[in-house]
Amino acid sequence: MSIFSKKDKVTLDLQSISTLISEGSILDGNLKAPAFARIDGQVTGDVMVDEGLILGEKGSILGNIITKEMVVYGMITGNIQTNSLEIKASGKISGEIRTQTLVVENGAVYNGSLSMTQNHKLAQSQSHKLSQPKPKMIEV
Repeated sequence: MSIFSKKDKVTLDLQSISTLISEGSILDGNLKAPAFARIDGQVTGDVMVDEGLILGEKGSILGNIITKEMVVYGMITGNIQTNSLEIKASGKISGEIRTQTLVVENGAVYNGSLSMTQNHKLAQSQSHKLSQPKPKMIEV
């Protein structure tokens, strides 16, 4: 091992979660979070998370999502814009996906269109395309 070797990237599942929507919680409205978030409840509205998002098995989102990294165990109906997307076996997505990297486990369900690019700034550069007229924003 060299002194100049890169540190291994910490997987999204091991990151410190700063925002949590727990199982049984219902959020009607947009969600904006500054770091890493986990949703195990139900969100109806657009979700913008600066760093990464984990959608748990019981979690569901009805709205558009913009984040850098995302792992999906639950259900999404809406468009996703991210640099890295992982759909686990229990994940179900309906909508347009724009991503740089995509991992799909056996058993996952995806219905929609997929656009892949090597642009590192994908989530930030295309954010205006996913947004619709903005109702009130809830900042966490």
